[in-house]
Amino acid sequence: MQLKDIAKRLNISISTVSRVINGTGRVNKDTKELILKTIKEMGYQPNEVARSLKRKSANTIGVIVPDISNSFYASVIKGVEKVARENEHSVIVCNSDEDIQKEEEYVQLLLQKQVTGLVLATVGGDPQLFEQYKRSGIPFVFFDNLPNTQENFDVVTIDNLKAGYELARHLVEQGHEKLAILTGPQHQSSAAERLQGFRRCLEENGLSVRDEWIGVGEFRKESGYKIMSEWLKQDELPTAIFAANDFLLYGAIKAILEKGLSVPHDIAAVCFDANDETGLIRPQITSVVQPADMIGSIAGEIIMRKEKNKNMPVFEKIVLEPKLIINESSQKRIGG
Repeated sequence: MQLKDIAKRLNISISTVSRVINGTGRVNKDTKELILKTIKEMGYQPNEVARSLKRKSANTIGVIVPDISNSFYASVIKGVEKVARENEHSVIVCNSDEDIQKEEEYVQLLLQKQVTGLVLATVGGDPQLFEQYKRSGIPFVFFDNLPNTQENFDVVTIDNLKAGYELARHLVEQGHEKLAILTGPQHQSSAAERLQGFRRCLEENGLSVRDEWIGVGEFRKESGYKIMSEWLKQDELPTAIFAANDFLLYGAIKAILEKGLSVPHDIAAVCFDANDETGLIRPQITSVVQPADMIGSIAGEIIMRKEKNKNMPVFEKIVLEPKLIINESSQKRIGG
């Protein structure tokens, strides 16, 4: 697509379109907004590196994650970077901060830089976003949270529903009957599927899924702390907490300790992706651990394969096995 295509569609001069794209010269505000809207609709991407030169790619993989401070995403990035270096590629990392607008902006930025491909944990569920990604013409590999679309795409993930079921079953086997769950936004597939697995386990074991103990927030410590603090005001407390990620649980544990209670004596706790390589944190957390480094490596390998064969029609769906690591935070409960 060229500038003339946009100009023709709007019946304006190519120079006007160029001034908007390059930020040079003056353009009427309404006209500028119309041009920017049309650019987005038509999927136009200017080549900011060398617009007049033809080149294959920037030999760069873009990675967008929702929270770079989370060790899970850091390990995924490490896996992508390993494959990139082996193939003489570099990596650009962007942190969307759980913000869909930031994610869109970073996608546009990386496409302008003509990256070879994108590895992305999207925070949005809008199918229209997926259409924008598809129009880019480069391979996208999704992990963790997936697009809400029936169309095929490349993905590396775990079975979040199964993992949620197994983690909840561990608590049931420990004698817990009053279970609460902390999870993330339900338009994100990982959060929704972990809740679904939790529900299925409790229902199949004849236990009640209590709406007041389903806490939906952001995948952040602040959300875990806030929701747990509200639960702790109730007369009846859950005996165990299931958290859909480690940050949610860390926030919940902070609230529990501030209340003068302890884990696991008063309230047991489990989560996804707790990571304590030092072994010094007490109690050590029972957790479903995703093979994050492997997720990143496989995603990078898919990008490399599709760079070499740009017309490859096959989409790869890689589902990896998570690992349940049982630790002190979910010790067996005796009595009610």
